[in-house]
Amino acid sequence: MVEMEVEKENSQNSRDVFQAQLEESLKEFNAPKKNQLVEGIVVSVANDYVYVDIGDKSEGLIPVQEFSGDLPKEGDKVQALLTGYDKNGPVLSKKSADSKRYTKEVRQAFEEGLPVDGVIVKVVKSGYEVDLGIERNAFLPISQSDADKVEKPESLIGIKSKFYIERLYSDKKLNPVVNRRKYLEEQINTKRDNFFNTAKIGDTVKGTVKSFTSFGAFIDLGGFDGLLHINDMSWGHVARPKDFVKKGQEIELKVIRLDPAEKRINLSLKHFSEDPWMHFETKYNVNDIVKGKVTKLTDFGAFVELEEGIEGLVHISEFSWTKKINKPSDVVSKDQEVEVMILGYDIQAGRVSLGLKQTTDNPWDLIADIYAVGTKVKGKVVKLTNVGAFISLDDGIDGFLHADDISWTKKVKHPGSELKVDQEVEAVVIECDPEQHRIRVGLKQLTDDPWKAFAEEYKPGSTLEGEITSITDFGLFVKAPNGIEGLVNKANLSDDKDVPFEEAVAKYNVGDKINVFVVDVNVEKGKVAFSVREYKRKQQRDEISQYMSSSGNDDDGAYTIGDLLNSKSE
Repeated sequence: MVEMEVEKENSQNSRDVFQAQLEESLKEFNAPKKNQLVEGIVVSVANDYVYVDIGDKSEGLIPVQEFSGDLPKEGDKVQALLTGYDKNGPVLSKKSADSKRYTKEVRQAFEEGLPVDGVIVKVVKSGYEVDLGIERNAFLPISQSDADKVEKPESLIGIKSKFYIERLYSDKKLNPVVNRRKYLEEQINTKRDNFFNTAKIGDTVKGTVKSFTSFGAFIDLGGFDGLLHINDMSWGHVARPKDFVKKGQEIELKVIRLDPAEKRINLSLKHFSEDPWMHFETKYNVNDIVKGKVTKLTDFGAFVELEEGIEGLVHISEFSWTKKINKPSDVVSKDQEVEVMILGYDIQAGRVSLGLKQTTDNPWDLIADIYAVGTKVKGKVVKLTNVGAFISLDDGIDGFLHADDISWTKKVKHPGSELKVDQEVEAVVIECDPEQHRIRVGLKQLTDDPWKAFAEEYKPGSTLEGEITSITDFGLFVKAPNGIEGLVNKANLSDDKDVPFEEAVAKYNVGDKINVFVVDVNVEKGKVAFSVREYKRKQQRDEISQYMSSSGNDDDGAYTIGDLLNSKSE
């Protein structure tokens, strides 16, 4: 009995040994070969290696760094390439297996024009290197790396994305070139098309402030942009878009315009509240005097906010009744509270015309009575021009003094020769035109017109002794005893036509006394013409007449006029 049991046990042991030998033999027969793709089950995960059972005598080892993402767990299936054997057993490479598999997938994607997955891993000259999981990294030109301009190339490092393969081989060698921008723009266009298909005017959408321009802000609506115009930020005044919203800020907006053809989306913040212009006519009327705040100064005027969303313009011409305003900043400043009058409005255009000067009395309404013609006034010279001077009078009124009205007798070429700024003067009002806001004054009108007295005393044909004040190429200027200055034209200087003007004028000097004949007096123009030639001729006529009246008829005409002239010439 015992013998039978021992024999039975030995027989079982023999079968177990045989089974083990058979299994070992099958393992050797089915053992994977070098460079073969294998699939195994993770047995354990250590610090440096992942141990995988691939059905060989011992587990294979995969370096943990070959797992780009999370490490696998026990029991997970992994694919690897058997690269060989060492003393520890099979050497596996997940990266090589992935490369073989990905190379096939990449080639198929290239042929079919499909995008592939990749990671931007490195900045290189003019672009990036992109890891597609194949044996060679792809080149990504910086111009094709993003839908927007890349300000900081390093910012794209580590980004996982899809890429189109522009080129796979060069000179029969794997040398891929990829395009990310094309993929991103396709996604953007798809999202934008979906937006246009579903969005309606008045819808509320969320977006992120992306960038600024002088006229507004661009809002990222999920890969595509909408415009928030500066005029749609608020019903009130917005000086700078970046003062109203901040870059990176997430905001809700109203859709106010959709243009699928031009792919334009206009957004608004102000449309969350009611348009204040809807109630303008119930609150404001023309000629109303209201308070407001200066929001903006320009060369042509000042903008004044009456309330949020209601802003009007005070044109520079409406600043003062009497003063010429060169710069609005000389009168008002930004943020200043002012009183203005409503001069007019256009609700459709959202415009209000305002006036500053209309809040005070117009001094020109009483000007005709205050500054009647003939009124003597005192004032200060405030400005000199080429043709005259402005004299500041009372009430901020300026009178204009023309150079011709400075002196009766002197030809004033420039008022600066007779006047200076800040000089106090007395004058006479010679013209007052309230409608044209114009007053003219004169200095010479303070005294009687000497030309009238001169014309009475020295009629044409009379003579006088004067003083040479200047010698010119066209004659002599001679001043009469009462200060009136006249011209002896060169044609009237000598009675001898054969004597050249240069020779005739050479015997005269400035300051010499000279007798002249009054040819013509023009009181209105203030001109008088003198003649030396006619003076001499008149003198001769007077002498002859005197002689003839005193000689009688004793000599029977034996002594003639010719004899008299000959005796004078001797």
